[in-house]
Amino acid sequence: MIEQRNGRGVQYPRLKALIFLVLCALPLFGSASLWLRGISPIPLAAYGAVSLLALFLYWNDKRQARADQWRTPEKVLHAVEFAGGWPGALLAQQLFRHKTRKVSFQLVFWIIVLLHQVFWVDQVFLGASLFSW
Repeated sequence: MIEQRNGRGVQYPRLKALIFLVLCALPLFGSASLWLRGISPIPLAAYGAVSLLALFLYWNDKRQARADQWRTPEKVLHAVEFAGGWPGALLAQQLFRHKTRKVSFQLVFWIIVLLHQVFWVDQVFLGASLFSW
């Protein structure tokens, strides 16, 4: 169920959809190019599968919070985001209005998103030079 806020759904849905698309463009392009070049389909598949898992975990955590039951630990949510589920987590945060106000959680979440962006900038534009130890 999508939670209503002030009688409305997601605030600024067009702007948020645009931001979502911009953030997903580089990881999608990078992982799709790995697949199309015959290197590996795993990153592309992982983003999709782990994002679905993140969406489910956020939905379940919101449901459990409302019922005052056992919650999904934040470190589990962050681990799933780091594993490639951040697009699903970002979508879930907006759809379910969950984990959007806790600053410490959002800080870690956006650092994870930034790390993914830096990784794909390195892969796509810098020839994997930043992470070649």
